[in-house]
Amino acid sequence: MQMKIYFASGNEHKRREMAELLPEYTIVIPADENISFNPEESGSTFAQNSLIKAKALWEIVHAPVIADDSGICIDALEGAPGIYSARYAGRDYRTGLPDGTKLPQAEQNRLLLLDTEQELQKYPLRKRTCRYVCAMILYVGQENYYLAQETMEGVLISSLDDARGTGGFGYDPLVFLPKYNKTIAELSADEKNAISHRGKAAHAIRAILKSFSEHV
Repeated sequence: MQMKIYFASGNEHKRREMAELLPEYTIVIPADENISFNPEESGSTFAQNSLIKAKALWEIVHAPVIADDSGICIDALEGAPGIYSARYAGRDYRTGLPDGTKLPQAEQNRLLLLDTEQELQKYPLRKRTCRYVCAMILYVGQENYYLAQETMEGVLISSLDDARGTGGFGYDPLVFLPKYNKTIAELSADEKNAISHRGKAAHAIRAILKSFSEHV
């Protein structure tokens, strides 16, 4: 019987990726067991927000929990949107709309490129380089947890006309990987999992989880 791991997320795309990355475990999200789960992500870093989610779910289920917090950091925007990637709403609302609502992803994509272009016009020496960041925590007991943080480097495209690919989610069609001559959205699931920020972090957590499982 596979060991059950709770994943502190309501994002089905992320759950699917985690199931692919940890095939020897059963990945369960709170909604699967009708658990109400919406902690306030009040941290100022990816690691802090990941820990908030992991600890909050562990205190409900008292079983191993994995949480992650991730986002895209654009050098031309001095690292924005970062931890606010899911809430990004353009240059005037980089940390999210005042009423807390989220824009459709297509609109977020458009605004991110527009914001970047405007910054590059003002500061031509800034770079279109960017990276996805993932901080992943395995929480196994009260104040007993492990953290892995990884990145995936890329270059933000200059126009929506250059967006390509139907895989992945979020900003993936906007991030070009020169080494592969593809956007992230053009990668196969196996390709993405091998090089992505979440894939690399999960690989590290998987090794820790395997060691932990052998001693319980």
